[in-house]
Order: sequence, then structure tokens, then C-alpha cells
Amino acid sequence: MRKLRYAMVGGGRGAFIGAVHRKAMALDGQIELVAGALSADAEKARASGQDLGLADARNHGSWQALLDDELKRPRGERIDFVSIVTPNHVHFEVAKAFTEAGIHVVCDKPLVHTSEQAQALLAARGRSGTVFGVTHNYTGYPMVRQAREMVRTGQLGEIRKVIVEYNQGWLATQLEAGDHKQADWRVDPARSGIVGAIGDIGTHAENLVASVCGLEIEALCADLTAFVPGRRLDDDGNLLLRYRGGARGVMIASQIEIGGENDLRLRVFGTQGSLTWHQEDPNLLVHASLDGPKRLLTRGSPWLGDAAKKASRLPTGHPEAFIEAFANLYLGVAEAILAKEEGRALGALEGDFPTLEDGARGVKFMEKTVESSRSTAKWTAWD
Repeated sequence: MRKLRYAMVGGGRGAFIGAVHRKAMALDGQIELVAGALSADAEKARASGQDLGLADARNHGSWQALLDDELKRPRGERIDFVSIVTPNHVHFEVAKAFTEAGIHVVCDKPLVHTSEQAQALLAARGRSGTVFGVTHNYTGYPMVRQAREMVRTGQLGEIRKVIVEYNQGWLATQLEAGDHKQADWRVDPARSGIVGAIGDIGTHAENLVASVCGLEIEALCADLTAFVPGRRLDDDGNLLLRYRGGARGVMIASQIEIGGENDLRLRVFGTQGSLTWHQEDPNLLVHASLDGPKRLLTRGSPWLGDAAKKASRLPTGHPEAFIEAFANLYLGVAEAILAKEEGRALGALEGDFPTLEDGARGVKFMEKTVESSRSTAKWTAWD
């Protein structure tokens, strides 16, 4: 396929996730950075663009200038999509403007602050017909895609219970009191929104369950806590979940668990078997059968399903991980953009990356979790 051109908003000097996105998009040689507005500070934005070798004419001090410049260019020279890697409060305005301009969008999670904003993006996308991806990158791991295929094809039978944990410890102290950029915006309601840990990592946990199991939440019972004195947003969340069809779930999303690094775990239990996957050991999937021994499935093996094979680049025994998972999502977006250009139906391609609908559901999940945590009722209905 032809090489796609993209611009990045955010992700300049001092940013962690922007560099991850750029490395992921460069991995397969299919996507090229050609323009950007890499910081809310115009001087820092241009300096960051110079670091990356952007041409002066496409290295902008604001995202508005970036969009104006792209729309003045002939269609054959414009970017194919924009990647938004800013703090949460910037997502909506940028995503809406580019979508309305007919430019495809990839946005970091959580999508936006409110369901009203999410619905506005859905309406804008409906009018423009553009592709819109949301970077819940864990769905890009080959063994997560293997788990999804096994669940969806009935190899576990009827799903009874799901346990998902996202355990981190990096916010166990008040890092935001010092000069810590990543902590500072995540605990600020004006920039992060109504949630802290639940938005930052809980939405990943929710998306992982939805992607692998296809389960829809019916009701939830949430307990959110801000353990660190003076912190205005939750740094720890514990949820019980009821899913449509009868399955039950348990979710932990915490950033104060000392010793936790990026400890995302998923366990799925059905009537005929179970699956266990651990993000810190992502190339393995444990399958336990009701009538047989446990199996250790390894990434890159020839007996895996097509989705896992497609997401792998190296033979088994050669570790693939975080950046490759991001790259898989971006390849899915790229394939969808080219399918749109060529008038082909997206079909199965939509399963290769989380969509705007997934992002909107994540926003509703944040809101319902807060509603439940504040309520004296045991259960909060999803609808």
C-alpha cells in the first residue's frame, strides 16, 4: 500500500506517549510524519518539530495553524490523518475540527471529557464519513487478538466471569506537587476530566474486556478513592460489573499500588475453559480446558488464529510488545483509510483498531463509574 502522511498534535519535547506513537507509526515504513503542532506553547512546538526534522512550512505553533495550512494545500499534498496525543482536555476541539474538515483522526484515550462531546464527534464523523481510531493499544497485542478469536468462536463456552486488573504504583506519592509533567495534568480535573486512574487506565481495562469478550455492561457498583492527601481525582478504583446475558466481572484500576509497574491482567472464565493474559509477559496466553490440561500458547506459533498471526512480525521466542501493539492499531487505521479511498467496504478491518464508538463507550464508562461511586445505591444501571 502507498505510504500515508500524518500530522501530530501534541507529543513534543518532554512528552512520553507522543514518541511512542511516532516510533510505532515508523515501524513498518507505511506511515510518515510530515507536519505537526507539537505543543500548546508555540515556541516549544516549533523547536520540537525541528528536533524531528519537519519542514519549516509544516512545523506550526498551533493546531489551528496546522489545520488551516493543510486545507490550503492541494489534496494530493495534504496529510491523510492527524494523530492527537495531547492531554485529555484538548482532544475534543482538535478532533472535531479535523473531522469536520474531512481529515481522518486517531486520538489517544480517554476520548473526551463528556458523553455530549462524544456524541458531537459521532455526529461530525457521520457527516464527514472519515475514519476515526482511538488508541487503546492493548487490543493490538497478538495474544489479545488470539484470546478474542478463541472467545468469539466459542472455545471457552458461555462466559461466566471476567477479572481485569490494571495495577500501577507510580502515583503513590504526591508527584504533582513537584515538577512532574505526566502526574500534573492527570490529577487536574480541568485537564483530566472527572476521573483520574479510572480514565487513565480504567478505560483500558474496560476496552480490553469489551474487545476480547464482546460483553456489554448492564450495571456496575464502583468505589473510587483518592488516597493521596490533597489529590482531587481518584487514584484507586474497584468495581463489580454485571454484563448483559448474565456474566459477572471484577475490575481493579489503581495507581497507588507500590511495586506495580504496568501490571495489566485479564482472566476470562467460561463454561468450557479459561484464558489468562498478562501485559508484562504479553507473548504468552494460558488456556485451561474443562476436560484437558492447561496449554501455554506463544506468540508467533503456527497454530494460532489468523488475527494473531497478522499482528506478529517476528518468529516465536523473539519478544514483541508495547510499540508493536500501537503499530498494529495504526496499520489497521491505514488499511481502513485506503479502503475508504478505493471504495472498498471496511469489513473485518474495523476489528483491527478501536473506533470512535469504543471511545464514546469509554467516556460513558467513566461517567457511570463516578455516578455509582457517589451513589448510596448498590448498583447503577448502564442505561
